[in-house]
Amino acid sequence: MDSAEQAALSQKLDSASAVRYYNARRLNEYGPDGRLQDGSKEMSLTQSKHFDQLAVNISLSSVLLPPEVRDSGDCLHPEVLNAIKWSEHLDPLFINNYEMDPSLSWQYFGSSTGFLRRYPAIKWPPDDSSARSGQELYDFRTSSWYIDSATSPKDVVILLDSSGSMTGQRREIAKSVVNAILDTLGNNDFLNVFRFSDTTDPLVPCFKDMLVQANMENIREMRNYLDTTRAENIANFSSALITAFEILHKYNRTGQGCQCNQAIMLITDGPPYDYHEIFKQYNLPHTPVRVFTYLIGRDSSNAEEMNRIACTNKGYYVRVSSTSEVTEKVLNYVSVMARPMVMYQNDHPIQWTPVYAGGKGNNLQSNGAANLNGQLMTSVSTPVFDRRNYSVRVANLLGVVGTDVPIQQIQKLVQPYKLGVNGYSFIINNNGHILYHPDLRPLIRNWNGQFQETLKPNYNSVDLTEVELVDMDGGPRENNSLLLDLRHDMIDQKEGETELSVKTHYDDMKRVTTRRHKYFYNAIEGTPFSLGLAIPEGYGMYEVLGEREIKHSHTNVTEYFKGSNWKVHPDWVYCEYNSMSEHNFKTPEEQVLWFLSKTGKPGWKWMSLRPRSPLKDGAHNIKKMEKDSYFCDKSLVQSLVFDALVTEGLESYVPSTVKEDKNPLAMLMALLHRQGYQMFGVTLSFIATRSGLLRWQDHVQHTVGESGQSAPHFSETNLRAIDEVWYKRAVDQYAVESKSFVYSVPFDAASSSRPSVTATHAVFVEHKGHQAPAAVVGLQFQHATLMAHFLNITSTCSGCKKTCASEELDCYVLDNNGFIILSETAYHTGKFFGQIDGTIMDSLVQDRIYKKVAVYDYQGACLDQKSPYSDDATRLSPLQPFRWLLHWAFSRAVWLAMQLNLSPSWVLANDDGAAVYSDDYETNNFDQYSTRDDGRIPDGGSTSETQMKQQPSASAPTSASANNRTVPRPCDKRVDLYILQPDRLNTSGQSNPLKGKLTNCHITGCERPFSVQKIPCSNLILLVVDTLCPCGSKQLSITPQEVSYDSVQGMAVTTQCRIKPQEMMYRRRPPKCMNYHPEESEIKLCGNCGRAYLSASVFVFCLLVWIFSDIIVRHWS
Repeated sequence: MDSAEQAALSQKLDSASAVRYYNARRLNEYGPDGRLQDGSKEMSLTQSKHFDQLAVNISLSSVLLPPEVRDSGDCLHPEVLNAIKWSEHLDPLFINNYEMDPSLSWQYFGSSTGFLRRYPAIKWPPDDSSARSGQELYDFRTSSWYIDSATSPKDVVILLDSSGSMTGQRREIAKSVVNAILDTLGNNDFLNVFRFSDTTDPLVPCFKDMLVQANMENIREMRNYLDTTRAENIANFSSALITAFEILHKYNRTGQGCQCNQAIMLITDGPPYDYHEIFKQYNLPHTPVRVFTYLIGRDSSNAEEMNRIACTNKGYYVRVSSTSEVTEKVLNYVSVMARPMVMYQNDHPIQWTPVYAGGKGNNLQSNGAANLNGQLMTSVSTPVFDRRNYSVRVANLLGVVGTDVPIQQIQKLVQPYKLGVNGYSFIINNNGHILYHPDLRPLIRNWNGQFQETLKPNYNSVDLTEVELVDMDGGPRENNSLLLDLRHDMIDQKEGETELSVKTHYDDMKRVTTRRHKYFYNAIEGTPFSLGLAIPEGYGMYEVLGEREIKHSHTNVTEYFKGSNWKVHPDWVYCEYNSMSEHNFKTPEEQVLWFLSKTGKPGWKWMSLRPRSPLKDGAHNIKKMEKDSYFCDKSLVQSLVFDALVTEGLESYVPSTVKEDKNPLAMLMALLHRQGYQMFGVTLSFIATRSGLLRWQDHVQHTVGESGQSAPHFSETNLRAIDEVWYKRAVDQYAVESKSFVYSVPFDAASSSRPSVTATHAVFVEHKGHQAPAAVVGLQFQHATLMAHFLNITSTCSGCKKTCASEELDCYVLDNNGFIILSETAYHTGKFFGQIDGTIMDSLVQDRIYKKVAVYDYQGACLDQKSPYSDDATRLSPLQPFRWLLHWAFSRAVWLAMQLNLSPSWVLANDDGAAVYSDDYETNNFDQYSTRDDGRIPDGGSTSETQMKQQPSASAPTSASANNRTVPRPCDKRVDLYILQPDRLNTSGQSNPLKGKLTNCHITGCERPFSVQKIPCSNLILLVVDTLCPCGSKQLSITPQEVSYDSVQGMAVTTQCRIKPQEMMYRRRPPKCMNYHPEESEIKLCGNCGRAYLSASVFVFCLLVWIFSDIIVRHWS
């Protein structure tokens, strides 16, 4: 930041000298003859894993120029060229930063003139897929990393003129202006949009008399309602201005809103006068509210009034005559709001953005959440001020410098193995929104076949209360006081701890369990974030300590890792080189072996401390890292070696050697040998440990699927050890029955030709009365073999009147969440029992055998079959087409009059006062200013904050236009899931079934008995149901359904209008607010106005046509 300001200060304005720079669009362009094309430059680019697998040059930066910055022929304004020239001095700073901390991601300088200098250098488009998709650079100046650094938080009231004159092109331009303003607002801002004609009303009815947080959900709601505005009646400016001032004053007095900047954005085709008395009453002499005026259309007859309103209220006036200039004109307000901060010069606030999706889009299309988290980002940025002296008083913002921080890099600092199974970390910001959390689910994955990988519309404003689901009865959005206290403390960055009972769901919200967590939290210094740790009560409070000393070992520890039947957790950092190193490893296992081979060599050092932040220690105390510097987690690596030693030789165990062995793996193998591999069709045995190690032993040859291709091996889809669902469930089951196995089958087992059953058992280590999980052992066996044994056992019974083979009985084996493991009907396998027989499932709940648990999904996405806003549309009458025809004729007549009187009576003046003679409005593609709430990830392209207020980071520019696609909207969902209550069965004795019956379920009065019995040492029950009484065929669904809230004013209530909106929840304002400087009044730049002159003949002609059309409309009506 200081380097940038000094570089600009020393650079002299020189429009004559040529500016040499690397234009990202013109790199390495070769003609058919192999020579560089004119204007292109050659640059060596090397693919880098650290930078999204893109080709980069770490010795240079490149300049990205959005379309708004380039003039015809790619000519640039001298001011832009001068900024490009002095900003090249940032390259040594970027390079030095990267050398000191190779974990840094993209670094960049965003100039207020519109270009982006990014390090390392990259060609644009970055790859062939992006080039084919036609992606265009987006103007980064509406991104949160730029806006938040350039301005302090703000309360904004947008006044949109919807009177009868705001039709056609003017209406479209005005909507584009509103959308452009919404683009510049973020989670620290508050706003409302009012449309005014004869009355002033909030754009969104349920946002009446309030300012709402400018999060993605609220902005999306406003954009949707923006299309419902109708042009009618006469504009009452007094009512609109008074409404805006009163709501801003109310929020200022009561301590609500942002408590910093306040502004009114007036969007109109011109007021009749300047309403000085209203501004005098509400805003003078101290002018706490800035007023920015946007004159819509080519008629500048009211320009003087609009200019006076802005200039006397510390604002800025612009005239917007086409949609192509909307963004550039709107951004003027940012420079004005930055003035107090620029004038103070010395204070450069550091800003952190909410989480957003960055990097290459195709990397997001992964199977695991852990991979996805690597592409979630936050950015840190700070403003750059102009310290140069000018002949007139100015306060110019040069731009913003920043860098991207991958969430994965943050998560590396909190070692997951230290938290143990079912423990996790999370981070929230000053608004209570999640930066990362295991239940943050930003993607919709091929939802009903209607979407590709799609970002959820509210993924970067998910609140802590929406992911920590307290185990309590109640409706949606009824938050627990203890959870709110936890949230409040973390927002205030306090240190503390608490306890909560929570619901945790697995397997795409098909399973649920309840658990009590202990929470520990503290602030992350120098950021608006707080870190939280959630640890399961009981076993989670203890850790298994087992390490094998490596450095002084006389044994070559790599001998413990022979063969290929082992893997390590792919997302954990055991040892790694910094990103500048040229060492490349094909697999995590290869990387582990490489470092293990070096541990026994002389001079080995563990290097277990990561580099400290230069913000904490000062940049002068930070040394550059060597090219092959590395980090090794000593405790994790030595634990891994210990586990490898214990589990070494999985296939070598035999009954004679392990009969009395307490080793968990030996116990499993002994069990298998005693029962016989073939008897149960065992195909695979495995063990996963707390250090992330997975070992397995195949007992049969790997099968080939029906398509002829080999099905994925168990080790390919289950390699994350303690993060796998079967590991988590086995550990939870240990508390229920310590000697039991957890059995499961795939949900799609019925459609598989050779489904497998997975059985897992948790191994705990006990010391001084305390226990902690060390590993999970398990096996897979053929479902068909187990099914054959089941039918054989349940069909043969001497002296029994009925068996499962008879038609009078249906027999099922259900797991602890109600899913069918075994059934006489093959296609039932893997399905939820309530879908097969909901009546019996309800009885099991009533008899307290299963407990029904309501789970709410506050990150839901829904698709409407019809618009929820249609109720607000104008009712169509039979005469409406005639009205449209008359208004069209009137507009065409006015157009013709303008053309006939264009010279010399009709003169337009631009903002600089120069006369402009032009034709009628050009036809524009309004998709260029679309709401950008389509989050579908382009194939192979870069993506970033692409939903609503989701501007891209500098590392991932996105398209300036979005296709008109149907996109999901945020909604709340509910699903009822089920948990077995084993104590209810155990009280009657495991050998004594619990019996029940359905009565009054048929007109014949017959009864339908059933019996339930716990299967020992498992999470299973045997359910036997009588089939003779034909009770109803009720079905229970475990598909989440949208929560329907009460209606407001006859309209469907959306998530934003729910009973307890997020606006009522506590948040902490950013610590710094710079909205006033006593010398700002000396700056006279507030926009220029021009005059328009209309001949009397044209005026009379227009008036007659209007009166005539109005008379005819009234007559027909």
